[in-house]
Amino acid sequence: MSTTHSRAGLDGIRSSTPQHQAFLLLRTVFTVAPILFGLDKFANVLVDWPTYLAPFVNDIVPGTGQEAMYLVGVIEIVAGIVVAVAPRFGGPLVAVWLAGIIVNLLLIPDFYDVALRDFGLLVGALALWRLAVGEHGSGPAHQ
Repeated sequence: MSTTHSRAGLDGIRSSTPQHQAFLLLRTVFTVAPILFGLDKFANVLVDWPTYLAPFVNDIVPGTGQEAMYLVGVIEIVAGIVVAVAPRFGGPLVAVWLAGIIVNLLLIPDFYDVALRDFGLLVGALALWRLAVGEHGSGPAHQ
């Protein structure tokens, strides 16, 4: 009887390696969170989202802050779906999106802590991307 630390899953991927488990955790959270946050931009249940829009940004976007949040919500929902379907592309997409959010938050003096938290999420999105490349390779035939 041999002892191995990985076994082939139904899809042929080593499902019990720490790297694959980390990939699944990050893929799940970066699918679910953007979709839920995106949906909440239409309901404002978690928070009054327009308060997270820097006054400078609010002045340059057309319409109201809430209308801007509707667009933000759609983008977040799409980003979550891209992560679910193609994490090699979704990871960097979410990272770039978070970079934009961080810049916006740095323009609001009392939101530096949220910007720092989002920087941690950005690093997690980049980790997802690197793990996705490892899981699926870097060529188009792998994704």
